[in-house]
Amino acid sequence: MYPTYTCSPPMSGNTQAYLTLNSFEAGGDGGGPSECDGKYHNDSTPVVALSTGWYNSGSRCLNNIRINGNGRSVVAMVVDECDSTEGCDKDHDYQPPCPNNIVDASKAIWKALGVSRDNWGDLDITWSDA
Repeated sequence: MYPTYTCSPPMSGNTQAYLTLNSFEAGGDGGGPSECDGKYHNDSTPVVALSTGWYNSGSRCLNNIRINGNGRSVVAMVVDECDSTEGCDKDHDYQPPCPNNIVDASKAIWKALGVSRDNWGDLDITWSDA
């Protein structure tokens, strides 16, 4: 019913992506605990989930990436996968599969990028390994 992806756009020095908002806290909209460490993370911690292709079977787990957007830059830790292959079930908080170009970010990242709260949720960005 929804498109699914096993790959993401190729990586470059500044890979174009779409920043979305996610809560990694228990009871948040991220569903279960993070894939990389089996833990929940506070919304004030700069953490992200990457689309399946960029998550690359966990090869970026607990590594930092640099996110550039809104004229600012922030470093965040990869803690989860934004699943591009499955969705619409309890494990995925009944959300559809993630597109293949998503960096799903905690509130801390949106704050660090200086995006006004009423504009949180969708932002064109670039990112790279830190």
